[in-house]
Amino acid sequence: GVLAQSRGFGEGVSKALDYQFKCTTHSECGKHHKIPVLQTNNGPSLTGLTTIAAHLVKQANKEYLLGSTAEEKAIVQQWLEYRVTQVDGHSSKNDIHTLLKDLNSYLEDKVYLTGYNFTLADILLYYGLHRFIVDLTVQEKEKYLNVSRWFCHIQHYPGIRQHLSSVVFIKNRLYTNSH
Repeated sequence: GVLAQSRGFGEGVSKALDYQFKCTTHSECGKHHKIPVLQTNNGPSLTGLTTIAAHLVKQANKEYLLGSTAEEKAIVQQWLEYRVTQVDGHSSKNDIHTLLKDLNSYLEDKVYLTGYNFTLADILLYYGLHRFIVDLTVQEKEKYLNVSRWFCHIQHYPGIRQHLSSVVFIKNRLYTNSH
């Protein structure tokens, strides 16, 4: 609990949401699947990325990050689910390219995952995809132009990137249709 209050919200959340979580006991950890656990100072420990994320958001009084309308809340939940089931479970190049292709079409007419509002979905997907986006070639970044534009946008959001490396994009290509 102290985490989100004592520092800037972005920092608290990003520290807690970084996917390199310490596991409570090693026997529970599959090699690829670390399940995050947050020990709150006044209650039970919370398990699971999305549970912890939602908890920290409420603690920091940033509930708008969970979505402001019923529809937006549902979309945020869907993307949080997507992060856990689709992004974290996959590491083969093929999986990732399929995922980026789908995400690229989805983001065609959107600034953020829910449309025009920045939410927890953007934060979590940014952290989840960072390790893959870092490895993309210039050509691949251009191929997934909408993903690149979205990613570039999120990494410049105050307090979000933290210790993660900044990914370089060729700016003029992101905002013009180079056809």
